[in-house]
Amino acid sequence: MRSILLILLLMTTLSATSEDNVIRLTSLEWPPYSGQKLAQQGASVAVARAAFAAMGYQLKVDFFPWSRAVSLAQDSQSRYIGYFPEYYSQDIASEFIYSDSMGSGPLGFIQQTAKPVDWQQLQDLQPYRIGVVQDYVNTDEFDALVQQGKLATEAVISDRHNILKVINGRLDLAVIDRNVMHYLFNTDPSLQGKAGLATFNDKLLDNRQLYICFRNTRQGKAIAEIFNQGLKKIDIDAIMEKHL
Repeated sequence: MRSILLILLLMTTLSATSEDNVIRLTSLEWPPYSGQKLAQQGASVAVARAAFAAMGYQLKVDFFPWSRAVSLAQDSQSRYIGYFPEYYSQDIASEFIYSDSMGSGPLGFIQQTAKPVDWQQLQDLQPYRIGVVQDYVNTDEFDALVQQGKLATEAVISDRHNILKVINGRLDLAVIDRNVMHYLFNTDPSLQGKAGLATFNDKLLDNRQLYICFRNTRQGKAIAEIFNQGLKKIDIDAIMEKHL
């Protein structure tokens, strides 16, 4: 009942102030999941757009560097009510309202083809130099070990930089989504002809669920409820598969 009341309140607010029921979110260039020049602006954006459309809302997404995308969603003075796609993190959950899952992606490591890394638990990776992308959430266990200084990581500004550092031997491993890795090898000019030099490690970190993080306000909660209802009306897997 509370969810229904929140939705009704939001619909009343939007009808009075609205841009024709427009929902505004921030995102980043993270193909094939999100990107300004991708078809439907990427797989995750296509899912979000379809879910909102199923509830009678139009989604508009603006793209920024990741840290900026998150800070704009936090800013109560901005026109954005959330950001995506994001992995689940307890720290983030204390600041934002997570949507229901809107798909998933295989998270693991890229490695040199000539120097594969065999590991069973994260502690096995202590001898290796591991690349991460600045301000990205990985997994709770991995990020905790990094914070404790038990894993040696280097942060860069993009997955592309990490791929190049692995290929050039400056890193042993780098955290990356497998779909992102394949997309970059297929499309990035700086990586053309280099796909044979690096592979995706056989062991996954996790098959990570993807979410929208909504601002932790009454309006954010109401929009999250609308989005979650919209997700139930669409075929998430079919939309994701079409755009990956």
